[in-house]
Amino acid sequence: MKTLLTNAWLVTVDAAMTEHRTGWLMVEDGRIAALGGGAPPQVSAGTQVRDMAGDIVMPGMVNPHCHMAMSLFRGLGEDVDDRLFRYMLPLERKFVSPEMVRVGSTLSALEMIMGGVTCVAEMYYHETEVADVIMASGMRGVVGQTLADFDPPDHRSFDEGFALCDALAGHCAGMDRVTAAIAPHAPYSTGMAVMERAALWHEAHQDTRLMIHLAETVAEVDWAVQTHGMTTTAVCAAAGVLKPGAIAAHALLLEDADIDILASTGTGVAHNARSNGKAGRGIARIEDMRRAGIPVGIATDGPMSGNTLDLFSQFGVVSIFGKLRGGSRKPLPTRDVIRMATIEGARVLGLEAQTGSLEVGKAADLIRIDLSAPRMQPIYDPYSVLVFAAMPTDVRDVMVDGVWLMRDRAVETLEPARVLADANQVAGRFRAEIVAIDAARAAKG
Repeated sequence: MKTLLTNAWLVTVDAAMTEHRTGWLMVEDGRIAALGGGAPPQVSAGTQVRDMAGDIVMPGMVNPHCHMAMSLFRGLGEDVDDRLFRYMLPLERKFVSPEMVRVGSTLSALEMIMGGVTCVAEMYYHETEVADVIMASGMRGVVGQTLADFDPPDHRSFDEGFALCDALAGHCAGMDRVTAAIAPHAPYSTGMAVMERAALWHEAHQDTRLMIHLAETVAEVDWAVQTHGMTTTAVCAAAGVLKPGAIAAHALLLEDADIDILASTGTGVAHNARSNGKAGRGIARIEDMRRAGIPVGIATDGPMSGNTLDLFSQFGVVSIFGKLRGGSRKPLPTRDVIRMATIEGARVLGLEAQTGSLEVGKAADLIRIDLSAPRMQPIYDPYSVLVFAAMPTDVRDVMVDGVWLMRDRAVETLEPARVLADANQVAGRFRAEIVAIDAARAAKG
């Protein structure tokens, strides 16, 4: 099948940031076969031709850090200080199952597709279920099996956890859009020996990735200093988990030497500005990291932490935080934000040869942004509009590998009504358990 998109404002996000104000793009066998400006080429019979009506056509966005199944916890205990121990951990231990992960991950896939995210990196539990959800949804993804020492719901020992990583790698081996990863939760929740073992596992399994939460909290940094006499980043470097193919989520509390470590090891960073800010944890040194050559992508974190899984909700926060840190309007300009959301996020995941920009030979992973809303006009600079005015509802069409996942706001790979019904059924169980938890707490006084 060939598809020709005409009358498109092409925002390619290639190395030169090429734009074609009135452009066209040809898709053939799932790849971008040609693109340009002006009059489109003549096409053969059977080619699907779609007029983009002057709307922006840009690369699908990349979310390099997420916990998809946790969409079912969204908004739970929002203003409760001890919600982690009061609600979250008891609910996870009682209810996280393959079914729950499938239902929550499907809800997240639906939300991301409708918000223009075509590629996601995710870490949680029962990750073979998540891999299947991503394949069924039509998205592209990296899925990481979490390893942790806090009695996680799918393994009771690290040996069991590593066996799950082996199973995940085998499960994903034949998938063309999903890559497996090993995901030691964090330095403090795994320890040096487990991180060293995870690094060796990654080396032994070709075409996998390694994910870890890094330098996210003051408690983590204090743990590293007290336990190892060095920063948490240095601890991870000593364990060997910082390397090409590694994805460090947050990287919030960094010293200059830590930035040098991340740059020299080829580690990518997933920046979670909204989640960090909502937790009152601070503003990451994004400009410093990018100047050092570290690829930084824009991520949502889990929907329990950041609530939404569209990147549009992140853009303004990312740019504004950078400006506040720098004391000027200049840091993190809108072009850089869009690069971080697309090609730079793809670099973080090691997928930049496949996705992240509109270039001949790359996968046809693209989205269409409707420009008809009053808040989108007038347009002096498309990047400014995308960062500070656009919303998920402006995403009209979504394509991955040349296949339409959404056309005219209608998702074609998932059944939205069923997805929402399944999610609310699970949420009903959570509500009943929360009532029981609160009643037991009140009885104790």
